[in-house]
Amino acid sequence: MLMTKVNFNKRILVSITGRTEKEWQDKLNEINNLKGLDGKKITEIVLFLEIFGKEQREKIYQALLQSPIKSIPLVHIRHDMDKSELQFLKKNFKTKYFTIHEINFQHNDILKWKGFYKQLCLEMNYDNFVSGKVKVKNIDGFCVDLAHFKAGMERLNKDFGYVYNRKDIIKYFDCNHLNGYNPDTQKDMHTIYNLKDFDYLRNLPNFVFGKIIALETFNSIKEQLKFKKYLTKLLNNKFLPAGR
Repeated sequence: MLMTKVNFNKRILVSITGRTEKEWQDKLNEINNLKGLDGKKITEIVLFLEIFGKEQREKIYQALLQSPIKSIPLVHIRHDMDKSELQFLKKNFKTKYFTIHEINFQHNDILKWKGFYKQLCLEMNYDNFVSGKVKVKNIDGFCVDLAHFKAGMERLNKDFGYVYNRKDIIKYFDCNHLNGYNPDTQKDMHTIYNLKDFDYLRNLPNFVFGKIIALETFNSIKEQLKFKKYLTKLLNNKFLPAGR
């Protein structure tokens, strides 16, 4: 049977991240003025809203509506977001996946997102604790943070085990967060200084890689595009069909 070659160019997406209003505005301004690796306007991104309160989120939504962005397939949501915000993102930007945390099960935040359960994707930590309230079977599956998975794998902790023990349930592995990994501290890195910070990906099992892979770094969009070029080559080589 001939195996199809996987191309990660379309899977890996640049992201609007930030800790301040200026940071997300700077990234959006870059998107308005830069072209992607294909020489065309950037119209598809991922959005990280976890840090931003409601006032900032409203500003982000209005700015997105006036931008060239047409598709945001993955959004990392925040505990105080109500269902109307998820509906807005789905309607205007075709959002398919919403990342949540373990704590959103513990605090029952997911109850207010009823109707979106099968679009919620769980990002695990690597703190060696998984609450009994966490039920991935009740939602879409995982949004595997690849550096978190690597950190958990090195520690062989409970977070890693919770994901690994479900490795054969293919439908659970639709999307990812992708950032750097520091082997000395065994922790994830959200500001990348060297492309080698991504090389840990070569040693991860293939099952964790999903259809949407979001760059989760504080680096500029221009730098993210450089990362994407490097990562596309790295992962395309990793997924070469057997015998090639």
